[in-house]
Amino acid sequence: MSVIINPKAPTDLRTADFYYDLPEERIAQHPLEKRDHSRLMVLDRAAHTLEHKHFYDILAYLREGDVLVINDSKVIPARLYGHVEGREDAAVEILLLRARTTDTWEVLVKPGKRARVGMRIVFGEGILTGEVTDIVDEGNRLLQFTYDREKYTNIYEILHIIGLMPLPPYITERLEDNSRYQTVYARKEGSAAAPTAGLHFTPELLEKIQGMGVAIAPVMLHVGLGTFRPVKAERIDQHIMHTEYISVSEESAALINARRAAGGRIIAVGTTSCRTLESAADENGIIHPISGDTGIFIYPGYRFKAVDALITNFHLPESTLLMLVSAFYNRDDILEAYRTAVREEYRFFSFGDAMLIR
Repeated sequence: MSVIINPKAPTDLRTADFYYDLPEERIAQHPLEKRDHSRLMVLDRAAHTLEHKHFYDILAYLREGDVLVINDSKVIPARLYGHVEGREDAAVEILLLRARTTDTWEVLVKPGKRARVGMRIVFGEGILTGEVTDIVDEGNRLLQFTYDREKYTNIYEILHIIGLMPLPPYITERLEDNSRYQTVYARKEGSAAAPTAGLHFTPELLEKIQGMGVAIAPVMLHVGLGTFRPVKAERIDQHIMHTEYISVSEESAALINARRAAGGRIIAVGTTSCRTLESAADENGIIHPISGDTGIFIYPGYRFKAVDALITNFHLPESTLLMLVSAFYNRDDILEAYRTAVREEYRFFSFGDAMLIR
């Protein structure tokens, strides 16, 4: 495994420079009945134009020879409720952030003060037990899980029995169908949140895209705390990202490189695919197979090496995701586009509408 370090670009930008006012009613609480019927704002960087479309109109902006790069990570039921062993009145909630080994996970614990090294937590009436083995980055814990290995093949089987989908805190309504917080192409379990730009695609739309001669290349980033961690630093270049696990196969790297060499565009579906590609690219924009951690933090001043166009949702104010899209276009135009989206009553965040920046 290799650790990819983000080269810092000089900047005097402050976190407050990425604030915009968002009325609470613009935060989407549930997905639309039809995934590809969400709205699509199209930003053309060269022409400085803005168009209002629907997501199924994405076909008009793709062309033969392009490659659509998707993140095929799958959200796991990462929220668990249990109690301290021997104390059923001592409730504990954990959020699985990332696997260190198959059965050792970095987790976020509530209440954190209760989770001392050596403490054992019981979940699902005893089918899963976790022991706190260490206190790590910013108070997160390492939990070593034990369970009946004759009854369960791995921890994922248990999570699908007792775990809950880890919806973001700004979604307060109950999700009736957990599959709506997964992309239709999700394959590799390990994310603590969905790569939400991909939620707009349907199997039928993907089939049409491939029928146009557009290739689809999967990469993988297991979404963890790094993507959504609030920026607390006053200056954005003082913020440090949590690392997240990424993977680019030899097959996907070869496909992406071949398409670009032939004049096709690399279109990243989501900031996670974008960060994966930029982590795997060399200075000439060539994508290399990779498997390891990335802590890449992309903000204005960053020079993109691999990505030609970006499909993304509308992100939280002052977030690293908003900083990334501001780097891909520019901060002033992005913030004006966001203000337009508010006026035009777009739906924001995970279950919200989409943006294509080309």
